[in-house]
Amino acid sequence: MTELNEKQLVENRMICQLQGLGYEHVHSPALDEERETLRDVVLTKRLSNAIHRLNPWIDENNLNKMTRQVTHIDATSVMEANEQFHKDLVSYISIQQDLGKGKKNQTVKMIDFDDPENNEFLVVDQLTISDVGGTIKPDLILYINGLPLVVIECKSPTITNQMGEAVKQLNRYQREIDRLFHYTQFLIATSGEQAQAGTVGAQTRHYSEWKDPWPFKIDDIGTEPNRQDILTVGMLTKTQLLDLVQNFIVYEPEGGKTVKKLARYQQFRAVNKAVERILHTETPKERGGVVWHTQGSGKSLSMLYLAVKLRRISSLKNPTILIVTDRNDLDNQIAGTFRRCGFPNPKQAEGVNDLRQLLTQARGSTITTTVHKFQEGEQGEAHPLLSEDENIFVMVDESHRTQYKGLAVNMRSALPNACYLGFTGTPIDKEDRSTTRTFGPYIDKYTIQQAVDDGATVPIFYEGRMTNLHVQGESLDTLFDRTFREYPEEDRERIKQRFATEESLTGAPKRVEQIVLDLIHHFETHIRPDGFKAQLVAVNRKTAILYKEKLDELSDLESVVIFSGGHNDGEHLQKYHLSDVEEKNYIDRFKKAGDPLEIIIVVDKLLTGFDAPIEQVLYLDKPLKEHNLLQAIARTNRRYKGKTHGLLVDYYGVSSFLNEALSVFDDSDIEGALHPVESEIPRLQNRHRAAMRYFDHVDFFDSEACIQVLRPEDVRNEFDVAFRKFAESVNMVMPNPKAEPYKKDLKFLGKIRQMAKSRYREPQMDISDCGEKVKRLIADHLHASSIEVLHEPIDIMSGKFTERLETYTSDEAKASEMEHAIRHEIKVKLDENPVYYTSLKEKLEQLIEDGKEKRMDLIEQLEELQKITAELRNSDKQGEEEGFTKEEYPFFQLMEQELPYDDKEPLKELTHIITEEIQDYAVMDWPEKDEVQRQMRRKIKRQLRASHCPKDQLEGLTQQMMDLAKVHYKK
Repeated sequence: MTELNEKQLVENRMICQLQGLGYEHVHSPALDEERETLRDVVLTKRLSNAIHRLNPWIDENNLNKMTRQVTHIDATSVMEANEQFHKDLVSYISIQQDLGKGKKNQTVKMIDFDDPENNEFLVVDQLTISDVGGTIKPDLILYINGLPLVVIECKSPTITNQMGEAVKQLNRYQREIDRLFHYTQFLIATSGEQAQAGTVGAQTRHYSEWKDPWPFKIDDIGTEPNRQDILTVGMLTKTQLLDLVQNFIVYEPEGGKTVKKLARYQQFRAVNKAVERILHTETPKERGGVVWHTQGSGKSLSMLYLAVKLRRISSLKNPTILIVTDRNDLDNQIAGTFRRCGFPNPKQAEGVNDLRQLLTQARGSTITTTVHKFQEGEQGEAHPLLSEDENIFVMVDESHRTQYKGLAVNMRSALPNACYLGFTGTPIDKEDRSTTRTFGPYIDKYTIQQAVDDGATVPIFYEGRMTNLHVQGESLDTLFDRTFREYPEEDRERIKQRFATEESLTGAPKRVEQIVLDLIHHFETHIRPDGFKAQLVAVNRKTAILYKEKLDELSDLESVVIFSGGHNDGEHLQKYHLSDVEEKNYIDRFKKAGDPLEIIIVVDKLLTGFDAPIEQVLYLDKPLKEHNLLQAIARTNRRYKGKTHGLLVDYYGVSSFLNEALSVFDDSDIEGALHPVESEIPRLQNRHRAAMRYFDHVDFFDSEACIQVLRPEDVRNEFDVAFRKFAESVNMVMPNPKAEPYKKDLKFLGKIRQMAKSRYREPQMDISDCGEKVKRLIADHLHASSIEVLHEPIDIMSGKFTERLETYTSDEAKASEMEHAIRHEIKVKLDENPVYYTSLKEKLEQLIEDGKEKRMDLIEQLEELQKITAELRNSDKQGEEEGFTKEEYPFFQLMEQELPYDDKEPLKELTHIITEEIQDYAVMDWPEKDEVQRQMRRKIKRQLRASHCPKDQLEGLTQQMMDLAKVHYKK
């Protein structure tokens, strides 16, 4: 039923929809005649025909060269090959040919990006691809001009963890047949009701939904479209697909490896809306506008995608692109992003004069600068006119900020006909008319709540700690009395004269010490166990240094102070000045998992434009509001493995006046910006109920009964998902006291899950995937409960397995342990002897079915299970009796099943001949050597042909033999 649902409800539905979008549906058998071997992933004839059609001048020699260059990519890894192919595809390959004026480089197109209808679009189902790594059969492959650009894996909507299973399958395909993924531009995992897209090498968390089919509307798609239908229209319509491939894919180095990035739907939509406005407005001034995409949702990449697309629009005549920020570190960050993603030669303006020269002379350049380089001359004269060109596009980062207001006039004076596009990570406030006046109305919005709903960012929670020390909301006298209550009265009066201001009181050493003690406890119990890091925001530089010194004095936490130094700073401040190199080194260390640098202490620096996904918490002891508050807290909203939320720990009292701090924004724009920790409690309650309901009618003290509840695989999978969500919510709320009522049930569920892991041989049912605080809680409970819970599964082939069975008091428990031990042995050994273990699996399934249908009682079932166990233990002797070694016997059984021989003797002889041939070629590391494998394959085929193997079985049987050889003769 599951396979039927997958085929009918998911795969066939997408095929029909793609046919409606103009794709031709081709069944895979029809392509087998086109392909020389099952190894071929490119449809060479179709590619050759397309190249000739799109480049009619090309001669036969160059056509063959082109085809070979595409089908034989020289690269050391899948990602390197994928990047090289993408570059050749969208930037075209250059080839030498004489068109009548001597040999010159000519550009060769493989795809016509300008006219989608001038290409061949195919959707192919169940195409078998076989190579040395194995055999795969992707559900759907989308071919354009013979090139496999999209691979789609469909899963039944009835299974648990649909996206996880689909991505797992796609990743297996990438391991086994990596050549297919030299060409794949993106991959899709779908179950109908869920559908997500990702790139080569991506894990499940990197796949994302395509929620908006812009420029189409959801109502245009049909009656009650599901998420798959929306993604199909949004990404796979011919125009959309070619646009994505050409303009919305970049390769960026990250952590020593290259990561392929595909635009998300909001980036695609914003860029195309901006282009539409640029191309279809009546006056140059109307072309601009503002893109508000909340922080952490890929604003810098959106700017990059827009620059890429503007460069390719011929009517813009090689435009100049100017990226403007308001700080040097942001300028460096954006210039670095453009450079890392392979954008051609971005130029970073070094000063006022350099910027003016670049804008005056360098048409068609990409330039990055800070806004301050648009300042007036030394005598205060007006800013000079630099260019009157209309094809200059100015993209301004964080365009709402006050420092743009005065310098915007200078930009207009310098570039009066340019198109101004504002990008911001925070919404425009209600009173800010100058931003829209400078840039124009909104082009696109992507709100804080949308980003969280999409999983682009994590939600941010807040909690006020040490409320008796909060500055905001308290009178200075009250706060002073609390902070200095332990001092004698005469000292208090003297101190009061010195600490007369709110800022000074905030940095009072006694107050800072109390906060540091609380911070250390909070970080060590709540943040460090999960491997995350923190920023601490102090009110001024002097207080920041005091925090650093107190942390060093009272803990082993490694921290660093990062602030902007001044030439007139005193000796104590200068001691903490950092060079640019030192600062970069500290930031790199902070971003690195496992590095002992865990806390960065700041005042203003690194509160905007700083991207460190490993940061989970912002300790705030400074008055922040409006844009500054939204930008600061967004340091914690980046996604990271195991990170479910960011956290603002408020020592100043800002969160008590949150509505006031954010009052300049429309409520709809800041919905979901910050949540009190207590807001997770209702979800925790729901998740608790969802996990506990499996055991509503079972005695909690009867562990065997609880384990039997999880016997069906689908129930086990559903419970596992429910448990993970419950554990996630507990981890989010701990150490808040409101998590206490749930700890007992979490321990109980963790124990049952661990026992089920052992019984059903389910390695993923482990506490290792839980948050560290939850993991410790459960682990301590398991150690305290009984050794039985902690035991690892015993191999059924071991003599200790019988001893284990004797510890069970019920026949039902013994039968269950034996059944799943046999299942595990079959699963582990299936590749060693597919024929034998598949037969055994069928026998076991029949036995279990007979038990369910009451065709045999429990005692009879136990006897049959013991017979299967004995057969497993004696399996090697069966081969010996037939005259085979352990390695040879699986080959004999395979041929006995596949070849039409009545007499065993010729098959035995053929088995010995083929296995001897294999051993002759089985040199060291032969599965990694293509030439050795080709020769081995050729020898096996020759022997099978000589033995009258049916022609239609020859290819498949040879591959099965090769697979067995890799298991049994790998050196």
